[in-house]
Amino acid sequence: MTGPEPQTVQVDTLHGPARAHLHAPDQAPAGALVLGHGAGGGIQAKDLVAACGAALRAGWLVALVEQPYRVAGRRAPAPAKQLDAAWRAVLDRLVAGRLAGVPVVVGGRSSGARVACRTAGDGVASGVLCLAFPLLPPGKDPSKSRLPELAAVDLPVLVVQGASDRFGIPPAAPGREVVTLSGTHALDSDLPGLTTAVGDWLARLA
Repeated sequence: MTGPEPQTVQVDTLHGPARAHLHAPDQAPAGALVLGHGAGGGIQAKDLVAACGAALRAGWLVALVEQPYRVAGRRAPAPAKQLDAAWRAVLDRLVAGRLAGVPVVVGGRSSGARVACRTAGDGVASGVLCLAFPLLPPGKDPSKSRLPELAAVDLPVLVVQGASDRFGIPPAAPGREVVTLSGTHALDSDLPGLTTAVGDWLARLA
């Protein structure tokens, strides 16, 4: 992903400062894509970078969000309630500023996708992008499936999943498109396929 340096916005939350890195297209944005990182990774993950590039080429502004625990230098994720609260605080700040007046799609990879799904009913988002949604927890106990988090989203959803993802592959459903690519949970084996899937879906939403 090339282009000008992103604008970094620090947002104070109840659980410490978060950061949003804003990548702007060359023209007035058609919409805004706000993406969160995985539990142990950061915004440099290859699938996030590819999705960001696809959105920019489609004329969307992109915000890559770092949760407070990552800003503080920790790798162990915060509890779900803290993640969701910090995410809401960042969205509120962005929608009152650079994202004002444009359609907003939320999402992320793995844990970040779960956060976006859990908070998608706040009235801000018009769609949800899930990269490597972790359908089953480690151990793959079907009774602990995270499918209810996806099923609760009453918005257009795109799930992009590796065919060999150790956490499983969510099923398609009305309003939920699932694109399966070669690769694992890292979702870095077919970045051109990911780019195409994200770009086409955003174009349809716009």
